[in-house]
Amino acid sequence: MKKLYYTANLSFFLMLVLLGACKKNDKANLTKNTKPKKTIEYKKPKSSVSFQIEKTKGWLKINEADSSKLDIVYALNRTDKANFKKLDSVVIPSDFSGDLVYYMPFPLHVSALKEVSKIIIFSYPAQIFAAYKNGELVYTGPTNMGRKKDPTPTGLFFTNWKAEKTTSTFNDEWDLKWNFNIENKLGVGFHEYELPGYPASHSCLRLLEKDAKYLYKFADEWILKDKENVKVKGTPVIVFGNYNFDGPKPWLQLSSNPKALNIPESEIENEVKPFIPQILENQKLREAEQNTSL
Repeated sequence: MKKLYYTANLSFFLMLVLLGACKKNDKANLTKNTKPKKTIEYKKPKSSVSFQIEKTKGWLKINEADSSKLDIVYALNRTDKANFKKLDSVVIPSDFSGDLVYYMPFPLHVSALKEVSKIIIFSYPAQIFAAYKNGELVYTGPTNMGRKKDPTPTGLFFTNWKAEKTTSTFNDEWDLKWNFNIENKLGVGFHEYELPGYPASHSCLRLLEKDAKYLYKFADEWILKDKENVKVKGTPVIVFGNYNFDGPKPWLQLSSNPKALNIPESEIENEVKPFIPQILENQKLREAEQNTSL
């Protein structure tokens, strides 16, 4: 009986030890899982940035070999390498020591997007896009959107199908690389294509090659229930604002006011607020689908 008594006590003691270890691990895992996500640390310019208008050819003679400067200048002038050389005058910053985000107008943080895992936002008036993860800016770059005759539709969209190379619905001679469709019926999507430095597309959102490749991997495709029905939509995309086609290029204002194009966090919040319930509902469906797959 004594042996049985000691054995029972020993088993009970071991059980308490195991329960204590489990609780300790659970607490540690909870602390680990609830730890705030680290925001991206971008390098700020060493000095306050101002802008000036310079002759393109003269500036290129001195800086053509500096790729880090060129990346910033292409983005500032909403253009690419080939079309940059065609411009008579361009906007140039006084200091190139910072990361690109500090020369672009989108805010680094948007509290209203904290619960949104991924979203892409295009500003029509600024001709710039930004990608956010849980309210933190992770990528930004220039775009050339729809021309006056064929404006890009605004509002909330979701990425659907994608293709590394496809043919334009406007002209079958146009090859669209790294294309991600956002409006299937109208054939609107973002993709790599030349950036002349102003809205020139047939309603699509043109991107530099590196930016198109990034968004191609960043965004999610839709999940189809069958050939006719969508089960889960892709990544949310918001296009907002209006471009003044009859005025000068907006970024030329930077030479007189460095903050002329800045998009405050409050403006982004106003634009996304009406769509948050729909975005979160689709996000919930995607998470459930992924859990089911696993």
